[in-house]
Amino acid sequence: MASDYTKCQLGPYTVGGDRLLVIAGPCMAESVELCLTVAKHMKDVCSDAGVDYVFKASFDKANRTSLSSYRGPGLDAGLEMLATVASETGLPVLTDIHEPSQAAPVAEIVDGLQIPAFLCRQTDLLVAAAQTGKCVNIKKGQFMAPGDMDQAVTKVRESGNDNVLLTERGASFGYNRLITDFRAIPQMQAFAPVVFDATHSVQEPAGQGNVSGGRREFAPMLAGAAMAMGADGLFIETHTDPDNAKSDAACQIALDDMAGVVARCVAIRQASRG
Repeated sequence: MASDYTKCQLGPYTVGGDRLLVIAGPCMAESVELCLTVAKHMKDVCSDAGVDYVFKASFDKANRTSLSSYRGPGLDAGLEMLATVASETGLPVLTDIHEPSQAAPVAEIVDGLQIPAFLCRQTDLLVAAAQTGKCVNIKKGQFMAPGDMDQAVTKVRESGNDNVLLTERGASFGYNRLITDFRAIPQMQAFAPVVFDATHSVQEPAGQGNVSGGRREFAPMLAGAAMAMGADGLFIETHTDPDNAKSDAACQIALDDMAGVVARCVAIRQASRG
């Protein structure tokens, strides 16, 4: 029997059905206290809204603009934080990997492996992620046409793993600017369920010289538009104190604002489905 490419399993959740998936957390696993605060708050927010929730944070940001920028706690300490979140909250967890050697140890802790946008064509990384058997969330490169992501998905499936998600996160539009073409959502749904990354879509890569900038005030608007276009999931980075976050400070949404953002997105999604 042929696989159903309109659906994907991420932990206990089926993505691509009637329920919205929300992936949210701080950009970086700065501390276990931050991770737990965000995870517990978002668990309540998503429960109240009737949507599925996956916690996400990075243990390493290997693509920082500057060599001097803080990259994160590293593999061992980061995985310990993610394991604590999973055990104390019962939530499924997602994190990104940057090298094939990270796939197996990370898969022992998390429910899904994320492929960063800059690395979405890296065959060895995709194959290693696929071979873990965990859900693989491939972020569309800023330099990629939506239709070309079929090949990234095919690399994972031909490596024996049909559990694939795609994430739209904007396309390069000149220097230091991204723009979202919402046609990408239905186009990529021909290959896999599609998540919309609201906060990275408002990023201004290297827009502040040695760090990336961004316009977080536009993220909820883009998130709502993605719901109207039929996205299967929503990816949002959120922090208790966004302005002082150690990465993507200009893009992350304040944790206290997330209940309103999620509720608005659910309402738009329901209205668009009639």
